[in-house]
Amino acid sequence: MEAQTKVLAFRRDYLAALLVFFFALILLYFPVLKGLVYDWWHDPNYSHGFLLPLFSGYLIWVKKEELSALPFRGSWWGMLLVAAGLILLLLGWVAGEQFTQRFSFLVVLYGGLVFLLGWPVARKLFFPVWLLTLAIPIPYVIYNSLTFPLKLFASKVATSLLQLIGLSVYRDGNIIILPNMVLEVVDACSGIRSLISLLAISAILAYFTRSNLWKAVLILASIPVAIGVNVLRVFITGVLSYHLGPKAAEGFFHTFSGFLVFGLSLFLIFVIHRMVAKR
Repeated sequence: MEAQTKVLAFRRDYLAALLVFFFALILLYFPVLKGLVYDWWHDPNYSHGFLLPLFSGYLIWVKKEELSALPFRGSWWGMLLVAAGLILLLLGWVAGEQFTQRFSFLVVLYGGLVFLLGWPVARKLFFPVWLLTLAIPIPYVIYNSLTFPLKLFASKVATSLLQLIGLSVYRDGNIIILPNMVLEVVDACSGIRSLISLLAISAILAYFTRSNLWKAVLILASIPVAIGVNVLRVFITGVLSYHLGPKAAEGFFHTFSGFLVFGLSLFLIFVIHRMVAKR
């Protein structure tokens, strides 16, 4: 009984240390986190950011008994990670680069867990913590370098498909010229939004896949799925615009096609997951 009491007191001490650490972390990173939540709310590309912390918390909750059975042996290596994260925060602040500041939050968080709880617990928390990287908006330099070739690819393939079924169309860059209107493939139609969301979903599904090889296959599969389905969306929009006019490329039709093709992307990802989960 006395030994059990000592264990409970020992665990309470660790819980108190964790609470102090989390409070200090939130206090330090409050401006950074406030800006991150603002982006989640206003940028449709990262609206899934609200869900990822909840899912990470769920994974930790599911593992609570397994985690409680592990020995709590703090490691000083965690302080090196904390120091590295704080350096990233300082560099990001000096350079005015938000991604570095936000990523440093995860580095400091994981370093604090290693320092307070040790590597056995930190290894179990590796995925729930680093999954949150997918909730951080990528730098606009990278974003723009991705959207431009994706727009050109979607325009080129969709135009070829439209011509293949006998429609008279012409392409100039990311602009598809139809007889009755001009269809421009803008950033929102580049497929980057679906790609980011599918990467997050694929990473979550991969977590429940046994083989590391098939985990990688599932995550990488989200890239051609997102790109291919987005080409299909541009193609369908082109066909409808050819026959129905500009109203097919805006308003309800445009929004509905976005939901439809994203639903198709999810279906394909779940099908691939079912295939690799059995291996």
